[in-house]
Amino acid sequence: MKRFLTMLVVAALLVPAAAWSADTIKVGVLSDLTGPTSDVGRPYADGIKAAGAWLNAQGGIAGKQLELIQVDYAYNVQQALAAYKNFISKGIVALQGWGTGDTEALVQFVAKDKIPDFSASYSAHLTDPAKAPYNFFVAADYSTMLRAGIKYLKDTYKGKGAPKIAFIYPNHPYGLSPIAAGKDYAKELGMEIVAEENVDLKAMDATTQLLAVQKANPDFCWIGGTTASTAVILKDAKKLGMKTQFFSNIWGIDENLIKLAGDAAEGAISLQASAGYDDAGPGCELIRKVTNGEHQVPSYIRGFASMLVMAEGMKRAAAKGELTGPSIKAAVETLKDYDPMGLTPPISYTPADHRPNMAAVLFQVKGGKLVKLATSTLERKADWLGK
Repeated sequence: MKRFLTMLVVAALLVPAAAWSADTIKVGVLSDLTGPTSDVGRPYADGIKAAGAWLNAQGGIAGKQLELIQVDYAYNVQQALAAYKNFISKGIVALQGWGTGDTEALVQFVAKDKIPDFSASYSAHLTDPAKAPYNFFVAADYSTMLRAGIKYLKDTYKGKGAPKIAFIYPNHPYGLSPIAAGKDYAKELGMEIVAEENVDLKAMDATTQLLAVQKANPDFCWIGGTTASTAVILKDAKKLGMKTQFFSNIWGIDENLIKLAGDAAEGAISLQASAGYDDAGPGCELIRKVTNGEHQVPSYIRGFASMLVMAEGMKRAAAKGELTGPSIKAAVETLKDYDPMGLTPPISYTPADHRPNMAAVLFQVKGGKLVKLATSTLERKADWLGK
């Protein structure tokens, strides 16, 4: 009998804490608040927390409140792994993640522990459920967005001959993620790749790299950093008198970039995956309300949207009687053209394809403001999955 009771105690200790909690649904939040991507990490984290507070004010999920457990891991993969272990010990059922390096390092862990990870890394590697079964995000992946941007530029090109393109990005998993896809697609569209340079996320000067790019005289130049390094690149490019059309990934250009780079940002194109703060629609109206009209950058809006999508999965899972990592994953994989209050293009997932959509929203800096140019939507090609 004593041995049987001991076995019961041990078994109880092995059950995730969330299964025993009657009050809250625990969600881990990995944030970069002080590291090299904190320029966009802070507003993204603010959006997550604001959405969590709003969801709780609406009654939470199935009558339970969301408990967000946040850790600033300063963009350090080892600190992210330690934080994740702590989250697991506290009984989380889902994770709001952040960067590419740490998200990819956690792929096997979240799969083993069956914890859905809604990250802010939009690496294409994470969209293939055969390799990353518990990973989700709410923006088109980096490769899809780069392809969509290249297609828009090629389609609107008015020059003579083959358009020339250059790539500038940090030598880091985040920066490297879409480059192979972008190069292959540029070649497929008949573009000529003329230069490729690395500029670190913490760079204070990019003159040397830009001189090499300038010599190649590209029509278009991709920037794959965040707002801080993008500001350095654009200001140095202006000093050098470069005439190329710069276009940036989802983290490189926002209203903060315009403050950092001033008129050097004028004309640059930003690939985004969400509405702008001042746009119409219920989601933007809600965000303006919860922020008391204080303008927020696109990363804040995507953080808010990420929580809404996660919450929808939780609601659907709870409606079927349980709220666990596997049930949330299964519920999220039923989303088809789900609209997170107009904050992003419609989102769909299936058990075989975790690409949320194939759309990039293009904005351009005009008169010191971000002005929407177009939405570029690609075909959902099977051979692009995970690449």
